[in-house]
Parts: sequence; C-alpha cells; structure tokens
Amino acid sequence: MRVHLVKAKTVGAFALNHASSIRSFEQWIDMIRYADWEKPEEMKRTFASADILGRGSKRVVFNVQGNHFRIICKYQFGDTMVHLFVTWIGTHAEYTDLCKKGKQYTIEQY
Repeated sequence: MRVHLVKAKTVGAFALNHASSIRSFEQWIDMIRYADWEKPEEMKRTFASADILGRGSKRVVFNVQGNHFRIICKYQFGDTMVHLFVTWIGTHAEYTDLCKKGKQYTIEQY
C-alpha cells in the first residue's frame, strides 16, 4: 500500500532549522513517497535501521542522516493506504533522553 505522510511540512520546517540535514530529510521523504508496505515489518525493507516500537504503540523510529536525527511516527494501516503521522523529530541525543524517560511511546510533539 502507498504511504500517506501526515505532517510532511513539519519535517521540512525542522530540516530548515538544521541546514546540514536538508538533503537527508528530503531523501527520507522521497523514500516514504515510493514505499509500498502491507504490514509494519515491511517498513524495515525500506529503512533497514528503522525500529518498530512495542507496547502496542504502533510507532516506528526512523534514523536520518546517518543516525544524527530521529523521527518517531505513529502508523495506521488502512484498507488502501498506510498513514504515517509524525509525532516527534529531534537529534539522536534528544531521542536518547526521551527514551530514558520512556516517552518515545507517547510523545505527541506535532
């Protein structure tokens, strides 16, 4: 199924604030645009370093720019499309802090 990235503009705005990352975020969005997933495990086919979070959270963490940045998304598989909702974007260090607090499962920054 095709993927509908919700909050793509948020990703672009974040990238503008981190100028060295713009091309990496553009590449990530392009890969999402051409993804074709039938089940969550197939996200790893497109992004080998993606981490599917547990605890029934229906969330996935993507690494961007060689793991310098992380994006957390909630996913919803529908009948004809996968909806991917950006819930958080930050640096690797910020993600590590988030994990120490257990917030990666619930954060809704956007």
